[in-house]
Amino acid sequence: MGIIWTILIGFVAGLVARAMLPGNQPMGFVLTVVLGIAGSLLATYLGQATGWYTAGAGAGFMASVVGAIVVLLIYGLVTGRRR
Repeated sequence: MGIIWTILIGFVAGLVARAMLPGNQPMGFVLTVVLGIAGSLLATYLGQATGWYTAGAGAGFMASVVGAIVVLLIYGLVTGRRR
């Protein structure tokens, strides 16, 4: 159930992260959600690796938003689509 919760939080975190980033992000809804989920998973597993969260515990909403912002920024830099 923990991974499902992480995916649901990542879905919302991706939308919030995209709304918080300044500028134009020319990507679709699905890609935004996928990158948000990746950011949430990144925050969860990085937090577990550093000892912030126990195994099976997911990252909180704010950590997921920060993870999603990081993933969205990296995606923009790699693809060169960030204006």
